[in-house]
Amino acid sequence: MEEHHKPVLLSEVLQVLDPKPGEKYLDLTAGYAGHADAILDVTQNYKNAVLVDRDDYAVKILTEKYKSESVEILHMDFYNAALQILQCGKTFDLILADFGVSSPQLDQPGRGFSFSSDGPLDMRMDRSQGRDAADIVNSYSERELTELFERYGELSPGSARKVANLIVSSRKQKRLETTRELAELIAREKRAQVFQAIRIEVNQELSLIEKTLPLLSKLLNPGGRVAIITFHSLEDRLVKDYFVRMSHLGEESELKLINKKPIVAESLELVNNPRSRSAKLRAAMKQK
Repeated sequence: MEEHHKPVLLSEVLQVLDPKPGEKYLDLTAGYAGHADAILDVTQNYKNAVLVDRDDYAVKILTEKYKSESVEILHMDFYNAALQILQCGKTFDLILADFGVSSPQLDQPGRGFSFSSDGPLDMRMDRSQGRDAADIVNSYSERELTELFERYGELSPGSARKVANLIVSSRKQKRLETTRELAELIAREKRAQVFQAIRIEVNQELSLIEKTLPLLSKLLNPGGRVAIITFHSLEDRLVKDYFVRMSHLGEESELKLINKKPIVAESLELVNNPRSRSAKLRAAMKQK
């Protein structure tokens, strides 16, 4: 099958999760099974594996890939999936969450994630949801856009105001509909950070992470391991703070850190997979 996506930090994920035959695996952001394939190859426990993704294209690939196995595949965001799984009373030995945008999402202009190619202002990871990037760009007030670019794009107040003003002034003349229109409008600004901010808002990425983190220990069996990959400081800060807090409660600590500092890609992977350059891996184990 065609390789749709190069998984980042694959060997490092295998090292910290340390999968063993028979263990139960939950992948909250399975994507195109880059990590899942390697982990399930070790566990061989397909019937107790659950793979989650909110992208319909990824779910289609996963369903085709595992059509001869009894893997459970859920088409929903990771927070609602975690809630549903908890309600079913399932627990796991291995949990992985990779919060990055997948290569196909970035590479397909029609998804609207990239400022380097032309496509509709979409950015929805789940294309069944209503609100997309165009709705935000064309409806948020200048103040709301400024706050958005400061909070999620980490722009300075001055830069955030400038970008917001450019957008509001431009849309008075014509509704912004494409990534090229937005990218050309803000060509002199930090486009990657602007697009990141809009994408986070469209998909409610940080709020979903915040709500999901407290559920992880409940989903783990004693001795179970959880690994999380993040791609920017806002995500990593949430994960770091949660892991540290849950591992510093003395006798009541539910988690024990597997790595105190984040694991990053080595030089060879940086060459072969440039999108790994901002990836950080943190992992913890549930106390027995």
